[in-house]
Amino acid sequence: MSTAPTAPLLGAGIVVPTGDGRVLIGRRITAGEPPTWSLPGGKVDPGESFEQTAARELAEETGIVLPAEGMRVLAVHLDHELGRPRLTAAVLAPPSLAEAVVTEPHACAGWERFPVDALPEPMFYPSALVLGSWLPGLNVVRADGTHGYPVAR
Repeated sequence: MSTAPTAPLLGAGIVVPTGDGRVLIGRRITAGEPPTWSLPGGKVDPGESFEQTAARELAEETGIVLPAEGMRVLAVHLDHELGRPRLTAAVLAPPSLAEAVVTEPHACAGWERFPVDALPEPMFYPSALVLGSWLPGLNVVRADGTHGYPVAR
């Protein structure tokens, strides 16, 4: 017996480097999920590119406004951790030291900038995949059925 197809989740995770070896990470407190650390990011809206999604989500979640034209897709990651396909674009934003504010207190308990060699744990799984695209030396434990596809430039 087959079941109805489950729509895939499409999103972007945004790496916002500081230019001095740190990266912006938030304390994710989504209801029904254990707390984790996460990059800014979210779902693609109809008609958006991954770069447009990254710019919009970054502004919505942190108040930091950076142009979509300055965003660069590093890779896409496909995982099935939720029991359905999830495709996450790893998007690199231009370096920024702009103040990050909590605009969605139901989802984020605060934003901090961490040194790339001292990232907090546990990390939200898609964020770990995105960080692994940006930091090739980062040891990311991949769940079964996870695939990464670097973007050729």
